[in-house]
Amino acid sequence: MVANRLALAELARHDWGGLRCGCGRTAEHVREMFTRIVQAEEPADAMDAVLDGHVELEGNLFDVAVPAVSVILAALAGELAPFARHLLMINLWRLVCGEAHHTEMAFGRTHLGDECRHKAREGVWVILNEGLRHNGEEAIDILEQIDLDDERRDYYIDVVRARMARRGAAGA
Repeated sequence: MVANRLALAELARHDWGGLRCGCGRTAEHVREMFTRIVQAEEPADAMDAVLDGHVELEGNLFDVAVPAVSVILAALAGELAPFARHLLMINLWRLVCGEAHHTEMAFGRTHLGDECRHKAREGVWVILNEGLRHNGEEAIDILEQIDLDDERRDYYIDVVRARMARRGAAGA
């Protein structure tokens, strides 16, 4: 698999050691988890790269969540193994549906959910492309959370659903 250069560049752009992680440490190890996911060719290559409990926990977001959205969007714009693409879409959905963890609120980061949704809006075309090509249900769920353009959102949700129905009929 070709290295996902855009995701790796986005990973390098952030100061992960200066971000709080859900596990109580700095987020330096989150960069390593993302690297394993975007470079993985098989699920076993990223088996221990579990973002749950680090960027979010049961919908509660941590400081590292906002740059994680940028990394996920960059990764989705490049080459990824299908399992990694699906994993990142699920994580993106969790981030755009989440709200700040109470420990983040204590640090004044009360708007992490809004920040993640705003960041995801910057990649709406990446998400739409993902919905049309790979992960339709996840893309629909994300669009319902982030897209403020009702007309565009509804149009593309219909397009993605129609494409999914055609795929389902072809596979039946």
